[in-house]
This record gives sequence, C-alpha cells and structure tokens, in this order.
Amino acid sequence: MTSETVTPSGAMIEVPLNKLKTSPRNARKTPHSEAAIEALAASIAAKGLLQAPVVEPELDAAGAPTGCYLVTIGEGRRRALRLRAQRKEIRKTEPVRCVVDTAHDPHEISLDENVTRSDMHPADQFEAFRELAERRGFGPEEIAARFGVSAHVVRQRLRLAAVSPKLMAIYREDGLTLDQLMAFAVSEDHERQEQVYDQLSWNRSAPVIRRAMTESKAPAHDRRAVFVGAEAYAEAGGTLLRDLFTEDGGGWFEDVALLDRLGLEKLEALAVEVRTREGWRWSSAALDYPHGHGCRRVYPRAIERSEAEQAQIAALSAEFDALVSQWESADDLPGEVDARLKYLDAALQAFGEPVAYDPEELARGGVFVVLGHDGAARIERGFIRPQDEPPAPGPEAAGEGEDAGAAGAGEGALDRPEDSAEDETAPLSERLVLELTAYRTLGLREALGSDPTLALTALVHALALRTFYPPYDQPTCLDAKLVSAYLDGHAPGAGESAAGQRIAERHAAWAARLPREAGEAWTFVRALDGGALLDLLAHCVSLGVNAVRNPLDRRPGAWSHADALAEAAGLDMRLTWTATAETYFGRVTKARILEAVREGAGDAAAERLAGLTKREMAQAAEQALAGTGWLPPLLRTALPAAEIAASLAAE
Repeated sequence: MTSETVTPSGAMIEVPLNKLKTSPRNARKTPHSEAAIEALAASIAAKGLLQAPVVEPELDAAGAPTGCYLVTIGEGRRRALRLRAQRKEIRKTEPVRCVVDTAHDPHEISLDENVTRSDMHPADQFEAFRELAERRGFGPEEIAARFGVSAHVVRQRLRLAAVSPKLMAIYREDGLTLDQLMAFAVSEDHERQEQVYDQLSWNRSAPVIRRAMTESKAPAHDRRAVFVGAEAYAEAGGTLLRDLFTEDGGGWFEDVALLDRLGLEKLEALAVEVRTREGWRWSSAALDYPHGHGCRRVYPRAIERSEAEQAQIAALSAEFDALVSQWESADDLPGEVDARLKYLDAALQAFGEPVAYDPEELARGGVFVVLGHDGAARIERGFIRPQDEPPAPGPEAAGEGEDAGAAGAGEGALDRPEDSAEDETAPLSERLVLELTAYRTLGLREALGSDPTLALTALVHALALRTFYPPYDQPTCLDAKLVSAYLDGHAPGAGESAAGQRIAERHAAWAARLPREAGEAWTFVRALDGGALLDLLAHCVSLGVNAVRNPLDRRPGAWSHADALAEAAGLDMRLTWTATAETYFGRVTKARILEAVREGAGDAAAERLAGLTKREMAQAAEQALAGTGWLPPLLRTALPAAEIAASLAAE
C-alpha cells in the first residue's frame, strides 16, 4: 500500500501499529486510566482484538496522505496494543485490523461511540464471571489474567454472583444498592440472606445488613476465637467466613458450637495440668467464671523461715539490689558482674516462692480455669467446696461415756467460750440480760468514741472480716456493713483491666498476711502499726465503692459523691482506660464520634472523618485520638479549685 492509494470508506485494512496515531478530532479528551488500559491489554492478549478501531487517513498540509492513520474510535485499544509492544509481547509493526471511515465527521462518530452505548449491568457481569468459572473451569487467577483485573476483584464478583436470585432480581430493579448487595454477600446462605432482607426496617444501611448477616457467628476478635485459634478451628472442620468487600478483622467463625467445644476442651486440659502439677483436689473448667460456685476461698500464706534463712535472703537481696543500682546506666555489664548477678538470682530463686498454700487446704481445695476477657486462660486457685470442708467436731470429741460427761460439766467446760457465755447468763432472765448488755454496748460506744485509735482498729477488724472471711464466721460486735458490687456484669472484663489486676494483687497480698482463722483476726489487726492499719482499711473500704450509674437504681447523691471522691483522690482515668473503637467509639453515634475527635484532635481531623461509615469512623477516631489522653465526660475528673487557680496564674 502506497500513500497514493485511495481506500474507500468502510473498507477493512491492516495498518502497522506504529502507523496508528491519536486523532485530534477524538471527542474523549480525558484519557483512559492505566487500569483500563491494563484490562484491555489483558483482554487482547487472551482473545485478540474483538473490535477493529475506526480510522481515517492522515493528510499533510497539502492534503496528501502521509501513510499514517488517525484513530477516530478505539484509542484505548491502540494504547493497549502499544503497551503490549513496549512489553515485547508483539512487534511495533504488528498489523492491526482497522475500518476506514471517511464518510462521516470524525468528531461526531467519536462522540456517538461514547454516548449512545450502554454499559453492561453489574449483575450481568457477576453472573458472566460465574459462568466462566463453572462452565470453563477457570479459577480466579486465570479469569483475572484474561480481563486485566486482580484475582481479588474476580473473587468479589463471584461472591456477588452467589447472592440469592431473589435479591439479585431486586438489585436489577434498583431495589438494592451495590453496597447493600455486598453486605448480603458476606455469607452465601440464601435462606439467611432472604430472612434478613424480609426483616429489615427503615434502617437498611450496609453495616446494619452485614451485622445481621453475621450476628450468629463469632468474630475473629471474640475471646473464644483468640483462645482456640483459626488453625485449630479449621483442623477440627470449622469454616471461617471472610468478607471480601470490607476490612473484616480476620472474619467470622461460623460454627460457634464447635468453637465453644474446642475452647472448653482446651481449658479442661489446662485445668487437669494445673491440678496435677500443683496438687489440688479438684479442678473445673468453664468459659465463664462460675460466680455462684458457693465455695469458700483461701489464699497462700507467707512461708515461715528460720532466722538464718531470713538473714541469708536479706544479704543476697541487698547485694543484688546494690549491683543493679551501681550498673543500671551501663550499656554492657562486665563479665564478672553479669555472672555475679546470675548467681545471686539463682540463689534467691532456690528459696522458692515467699508464699504457699497450706498443704491441708491444697488437699481439700481446687482451681477454676476460665476464659478471660482478652482470650487468655485465667487460673483462679484456692476454692474449697462445702462437701470438702473439714467436719465440725461433734459431742464425742470431748470424750465418751459418763466420765466424759462429768468432765465436761466440771472445770474443763469453763474453757469453752460458748459454755462460759451460757454460765454468765444462765441465772438471769432474758429481759435482764438484754438490759445489761444494752448498757454494756453504750459503755463500749462511749469508750470507742473517746479512743480514735481503738475505734479505727475495731473498724478495720470488722471490715477485714467482711472482706476476707465467710459470712457465717464474723466474730465482731461492730455492726459495719460492706457491700462490694460486682462490676463485670456491667463491664465485661473490667476485673482484668490494669486497675482490676492491681486490686486483685493487693487483695491476695493481704489475704496471705491475715490469719487463717477469723477468730485470730482481732489479735492480728490489733498488732498492726498505724501505717499498715490504714493500708488495710483503705483496701477494705475501696471495695465498697459503687459509682455505677444504673438506671434501675437511681442514686444522684451517690453519683455526686463519686465526683467529689474522684476529685479528692486525684483520679486520672487515662492511666487505666483508653478510648478505642471497641470500648467507646463503636458504641456511640457518629455525631458523638465527630464531637470527640473535634475536641481531642481538632476540627480538621474531624472533617476528614465526616464521610466515613460508622465502622470506619470508629477505627479512624481511635487512631486520631491515640496518645491524646481524651476521655468521655463521664470519666473526667474536675481539677481542684487550687489547681485551677495555679494553672490560670501560670498562663
């Protein structure tokens, strides 16, 4: 073909690729995206050029043909072919079938090509991809290669094609948006999809649909899923549901019954291991802590050591602490110092733990192994069931026969407090006993009222009995009530928070110091010095604080006092609580989230979150406020007036 050859309009010709040029009369001024060109190139590589470009001869200034052709329709195909040539997949001179059109205005037919055509309905795309997979056996990767898209996009379209035919028909009629359809596609259960659709109320948003589709499943961050693990769950035959359209945080465990069984089996194995290793009488495993267990709890006691052992431990500890203090700023320890520290640590470890359970209590007691709020096993030791309690001494304990009875009625019987109390009141009438003991009570009240130290001791003793000993064993005449509200019922996992763990550690430390028998507690408390007495009082009183705002138990006076108490204590909740998507942002309205971000990170940060979905906004808010120390108003503590005045003066 020469430049003098005149090709009639409508003729099909082959033009070398390097002779095809962009037409200045093309109506499309915004170029194709790189992704679109990639997709076209992949399609051409797999199936060839399905539609020939429409071209017109290029003319020079004199009106003579230059030998090149301007692409009026098919610029995207031209660019895709050039991309393949750049990649050495075809030659630069590869012949391209083209249709010559010199009869129509190039600009008009270019506009017509882009305006009058109709895009394929997305539902048709989804089902066409499914047919390729089912009829021709193509996998997602092969389909992706043939259409120039990612394998993930193909999986998304295949998942959408698997939506219930009823919902797909509604989508075709614009009764559902694509976002809503994607929310239904989180699961391939057609029955569940249709059930959720029929139950939708006015709120038909995608997050609501997705939540309804997965409400019977366990999310990957569920404590049971964390404890069992996806691998063990899959090995047991469980299926993991993944959302191909949003960040699903690891998906959902579909078989919750299987997940519960695997979690309980793992806890039971751990319970047996703890019981065998530590020597408990029994062990019990449960997913949740059995609050109604009815057991008495005992704690480990300080191990009694000889004076020589105490002196040796003190000397080793003093040397260890001195070396650590001396070399704490050094980057590397000298070899001899490092060796000495290891020796001292091993010598201290050889003495064992400073506290231990009484062997008799160990032989009678047991351990609960439960699943914690964070997905880790929680081991609770030292529980004695009612049937394992030591039997109370019977009447035969004092002896047998008439001789024993005579001995009991004689001088030895006065040694028992019960008999002694009966002897004191036996000759007196009940009315007189009441009157005399009432006067004695008044005398005790007056005496305690004039002796603050003794009154404090009596109060600590009474509170310690309430805190550490069973309700049936309360040998005190001071009627001081102490109720410790159960907080995990209002905030699951609160007991495992930083504050909850510190309280538990403090409780266990005091339990190890207090005597085993409640009757010996008075002597113990009486012997405490002022500082220790106040420490024990503070711990016991702290367990009685209840600042929960329960709508069924309105106590505005108590709530106001909680605010005043927080101010007096200088309570800073930033040390024990952090606002996250799980603890706060995911549980309030979008307006509240934006208000919090605006307050803690500024207006600009809030504006960036305004267009996000509720879930995305909650996660973004967590990131935006990380490290800022922002707290919701309910958790804030007002500064004392003196601190406010000092702050204003400094400014």
